[in-house]
This record gives sequence, structure tokens and C-alpha cells, in this order.
Amino acid sequence: MVLLGPPGSGKGTQAERLAAKLSVPAISTGEMLRAAVAQGSALGARVEGVMASGQLVSDELMAEVVQDRLAKDDCKGGFLLDGYPRTAAQTQTLDDILDDLGERLDHVIYLSVPEEELVRRALLRQRDDDTEEVIQERLRVYRNETEPLVAHYEQAGLLRRVDGDRSMDEVTAAMLEAIR
Repeated sequence: MVLLGPPGSGKGTQAERLAAKLSVPAISTGEMLRAAVAQGSALGARVEGVMASGQLVSDELMAEVVQDRLAKDDCKGGFLLDGYPRTAAQTQTLDDILDDLGERLDHVIYLSVPEEELVRRALLRQRDDDTEEVIQERLRVYRNETEPLVAHYEQAGLLRRVDGDRSMDEVTAAMLEAIR
């Protein structure tokens, strides 16, 4: 399963909650990268070098990290991806990875939240880099790069839309209902 939604939609929180209810690992892009580095493998060393330089991890390197993570035993009964794929190219890469593993996506959940609420939530976090300008730029990048995946997965018959502008418990319940 893949969880999609704009920054501030609650993907990380809901991924953890849903994964616990389904007894599958919630796998975030950041968690995958940190785990690859912590393993001390050759792949981890390459990831660490890119991250230390402040650059973004390339699609090719990210694909290796995703493939390595999804091949682990705890993913045999399912998994929930949060933060991958983010681009159209990555959707094809994910399909290829899953084919290699003999798996397929069952669901893609899209958390829908009004933009004003996304900005409000981000400003409430009070992180140093959460200025309105930075938040708007993150949303612009999301709209350009990731939002097209919603239509892609809808055409594939995998997309389940969930209103993310509710209480955490209501959103979790709606997500569970959407995949039943």
C-alpha cells in the first residue's frame, strides 16, 4: 500500500496508526535512508555520502534503497509506503521493484486536506524552516511532481480518497474502511 498526500496532510501519523492496525511495517523515505546508512553496507555508504553533501538522493539510488527495504522479511505480509513514490518515474520504478519481488500494490490512499489547513498545520509545527513562503514552495513542488500520481493511481483502479481534514481517529477509521 502507498500513502499519498500533500505535506501536512498527516501521512506520517496515519501511516504509523494504519500500519499498527494492519500489523505491517510503515516505511517512510527518511526511515529507509537512515536504515540504509545505519546498516553500514556499501549501499548505505553511498546514501550517506549523498546526504552528507546536502544533495537529494537520485531516483536510481532511492530505487536501490526501496528494493533493499521491501525485500526484508517484515515486508512479506505487506507494507505501507509513505513518501515513495513521489514522481511519475518513481511509480514505474516501484512497479518494477514489486514485479521483481513477486508483489503488487493493493491500495493507494490519498489524504485530501484543503490547502489553507495544510498551511495552518505547518505553521503550528513551529519548525525553523516552516515559514509561509517555504510551505507554499513545498506545496508547489508537491502539486507539480507528486499530485499527478493521484490520477495515475485512480486510472489504475488503486486509489482510495480519504478526507484528511478530520480528527486523527476519524481519518484512521476512514482509511481502514477504504481498504476493506
